Amino acid sequence: MPLIILIVLFVILRYFEIGPFATLSWWWLAGLFALAYIWFEFIEKAFGLDKRKAHDESEKARKERVKKNFK
Repeated sequence: MPLIILIVLFVILRYFEIGPFATLSWWWLAGLFALAYIWFEFIEKAFGLDKRKAHDESEKARKERVKKNFK
């Protein structure tokens, strides 16, 4: 998620031509979008990072249920 926020920030800075981003090519920003797409669609799934996040969330919910039921 920080990657997406950073890319959106770069796009805003480029659009309003602020600082060194005024001369930055739009192709660099399109490349960053492509990199983010590849990361979220392929690399994250290849390493199982998406499943790990879901597993951690379900484990946290399970622990809260157990804690609530046995108090």
